[in-house]
Amino acid sequence: MAAFASNLLSLAISFLLILISPSKAVLNDHYYDQACPQAGKIIFETVRNASMHDPKVPARVLRMFFHDCFIRGCDASILLDSTPGNQAEKDGPPNVSVRSFYAIDDAKAKLEMACPHTVSCADIIAIAARDVVAMSGGPSWNVLTGRKDGRVSKANDTINLPAPTLNAVQLIQSFAKRGLGVKDLVALSGGHTLGFSHCSSFEARLQNFSSVHDIDPSMNTQFARDLRKKCPKPNKDHSAGEFLDSTSSAFDNDYYKRVVEGKGVFGSDQALVDDHRSRWIVESFAKDQSLFFREFAASMVKLGNVGVIENGEVRLKCRVVN
Repeated sequence: MAAFASNLLSLAISFLLILISPSKAVLNDHYYDQACPQAGKIIFETVRNASMHDPKVPARVLRMFFHDCFIRGCDASILLDSTPGNQAEKDGPPNVSVRSFYAIDDAKAKLEMACPHTVSCADIIAIAARDVVAMSGGPSWNVLTGRKDGRVSKANDTINLPAPTLNAVQLIQSFAKRGLGVKDLVALSGGHTLGFSHCSSFEARLQNFSSVHDIDPSMNTQFARDLRKKCPKPNKDHSAGEFLDSTSSAFDNDYYKRVVEGKGVFGSDQALVDDHRSRWIVESFAKDQSLFFREFAASMVKLGNVGVIENGEVRLKCRVVN
């Protein structure tokens, strides 16, 4: 009788723990095997077709995943449109240039036809980010799925995204808040191997940098002069800027080679070689592309687990809550 009572008490305690524990989703790479086995194929084909029509799509989708996961976790809050009463994340200053949301919307529409009310927008972004990297010559990995979509999106939250002006200490702190280490910081920064930046994100490095230096002293001098020609003051060409590495449509380790040479476009890029905790990793990736690929894939899986919860919803349209 005492043993029976003890077992009942244990069951009751276990049930209470389940009730009061945070509802963090457990992800796995077979989540849609039964409910929507064609999900991966649909997403891949949609993103591939979008990339064929617009070569900027891969960089934008990859950035979309980073920016989504860094704010409120990987919950597709970046996809929600603003409303008369709320300015959403996608309209926050750092996200104005993300764009290409239509690629995710297209994939979602096709998935709703194939498997209604099943695949979350958050999972679509995660899978699409893997696909654009692999399409561009980078690594592939098993994307863990089972995320739910959030219902909150606020433009003011984007102030918490790592700015291109941050130093190494600030970057390390920002990533640590999300459970990501220094190796993750350096590996995920390698996403800059795809993409382009407008002058406004780095022009402060090119002139009147400080009371002592006109140009950021961490920059390669000739590189800085070249950028000054592309970004004169005043700059009337709002489309002017610079590719973030010399092979901007290919996912490779050229980004790290350029950072080692003092040719990182952002101050935050160059900051990675200014701190002993990150410098050796940058140098390792510059020498060994396969090492970078392995670490990037591992860090993308970790990033995809940030802030994932199961008390959200599966949106019918990624731009609006149900």
